[in-house]
Amino acid sequence: MSYYAGIDLHSNNNYVGIIDEVNAVVLRKKLTNDLGKVLQVLKPLKDQMAGIVIESTFNWYWLVDGLMENGYQVELANPAAIQQYRGLKQIDDQRSALWLANLLRLGILPTGYIYPKEERPVRDLLRKRLQLVQQRTAHILSIKNIISRSLGIRMKSDEVKKLEARQVKKLFPEEHLYFSVNASVTLMNQLNQQINRIEEVTKEKVRLRKEFKGLHSLPGIGDILALTIMLEVGDIHRFKEVGNYSSYCRCVKSTRISNNKVKGEGNRKNGNKYLSWAYVEAANIAKRFYPLVNRYYQRKAAQTNKVVAIKAISHKLARASYYILRDQVTYDGGKLFGGYGGKAEPVLGLAYNHKT
Repeated sequence: MSYYAGIDLHSNNNYVGIIDEVNAVVLRKKLTNDLGKVLQVLKPLKDQMAGIVIESTFNWYWLVDGLMENGYQVELANPAAIQQYRGLKQIDDQRSALWLANLLRLGILPTGYIYPKEERPVRDLLRKRLQLVQQRTAHILSIKNIISRSLGIRMKSDEVKKLEARQVKKLFPEEHLYFSVNASVTLMNQLNQQINRIEEVTKEKVRLRKEFKGLHSLPGIGDILALTIMLEVGDIHRFKEVGNYSSYCRCVKSTRISNNKVKGEGNRKNGNKYLSWAYVEAANIAKRFYPLVNRYYQRKAAQTNKVVAIKAISHKLARASYYILRDQVTYDGGKLFGGYGGKAEPVLGLAYNHKT
C-alpha cells in the first residue's frame, strides 16, 4: 500500500493530510511548525510514503529541507496553477491538504522548482541588496522632491548621491528642512555602504558559471545583474520554451481576450519579481548607453509610451538570455533590435559602470 501526504503550511502551523492509493483518508492532523512533530506523525508510514507535497508559501525552506534530509520524496506545489474542485462548497486547511495529496496521487500536481539549498543563502543575499537599492532610490526621490518643491531646482540623481551634510546645510539654512534632507542623505550613504559590502561578499562567494558567461554580451547586463539572473534561474532547462521563461520573468501580459475584447486579467504577479527587476534594470541601462537599443526605444516610445518601451526591451533581453543560456549561442543585436548585426556596442566616451 502506498500513501500520499499533503501539507497545508501557514506561518505558525500546518495541517497534514494523508491518503492511500484509492484516496481513502488515513490521517488528518493539525500541527505547530515544528519539524520534529511533523516527522513523528509521518514516521509510522515512512516506508510506504510515495510522496509528500507542500504548497509553495513564503516559509517552505525549513519544512522541505527537513523532510528531504530525512529521506522523503518531496514536491513543491505551484499554488498559482492549482485549481480547487468547483463542486466543493467549503474549503479549509483539512480539505486543502487532502486535495494536494490527491493531486499528487493522480499525477496531475503542478509543481514548483525546489532551488538547491546550498545556493539559496547567496541568492537571498542579492535579494536583500535589491531591497536596499529600492530603499536608497526612495530616499533619492524624496531629496529631489524637497529640493524641487522648496528651491525650484531640478537636481539629477547622480548629483543627489554626492551630497554631503555641509552642502545640504548650504542649500537649506532653515533648520527643519536641513534635518529632513540630511536624514535621507545619511541613510542613503549608509545604504550605499551596505550595498557595496553585499556586492563584495557575493563576488567572493560565487562565480558566474560557464553557461551564464554569455549574459555579459547582452547590453545592460554587468556582473551583479548576471549573478542575479544566474542565481534566480538556477537551471535554464527547467523552462521548456522561451515563452515559459518570459512569463516567469513577468515579461508577458496577463490578460484574457475573447472576440477582440478584454474579458479580465490573470495573476500578473505570477512569476519571479527579481528577474523582472533585473531585466527592466538592464533595459534602462541599455537604452542609455547603447545606440542600437536607444533607437529601438525611441521608435517604441513614439508608438506607445516610455513604460511600454522599457518593458518591450526587457522582454527582448529576457528572450535573448534564454537562447544564450540554453543553446550557448552568441548575442546578435541586429536580430534582436533591428539595424546592423553583431554585438551592440556602448556609446563611446561615456563612463558606464558595467558592474550593475
